Amino acid sequence: MRDNVKKTRAMIIGAIGSGKSTLTNALLGKDENSVKTQTLNYKDWIVDTPGEYMENPMYYKSLMATSLEVTHVLFIQDASALKSSFPPQFSMGIPKLPIGIVTKSDHPQADVERARNFLRRAMPKGPIVTASSFTKEGIEDIKELAARHSFADMEDYLQSKGIESW
Repeated sequence: MRDNVKKTRAMIIGAIGSGKSTLTNALLGKDENSVKTQTLNYKDWIVDTPGEYMENPMYYKSLMATSLEVTHVLFIQDASALKSSFPPQFSMGIPKLPIGIVTKSDHPQADVERARNFLRRAMPKGPIVTASSFTKEGIEDIKELAARHSFADMEDYLQSKGIESW
């Protein structure tokens, strides 16, 4: 991974139970049980947010304020969820680099394509990575993308890995 990941600060947002805290632990290499996030949790280069902040529009202002502290926003969509908590084009209101992440790709009821479609509707521009915190699928790609500080750099990384970009 590139050395400038420490200059990165990413806010992770998504619905309650979408796997934000578990993904945070996987990205940080921590092998600990995740607990319900009640408030903003600052862990190394990641700001873990409560799912309620995404599911209740009254908390959007907290997400917007917190976005001022970060370089990237990680949009989390559970592959087993039947709906998305993200409004259409939600990322357009946050002037930070977006990275879409489909979590729980290894879940028995996972529908990765549906989850990717939910993310693309909420996030018209930016990479989407399929991930599993348990098998570690996609974890290194997420870290590498978070180390990039422009859409062009992210797209170059995707092309170098043979991954389809947006």
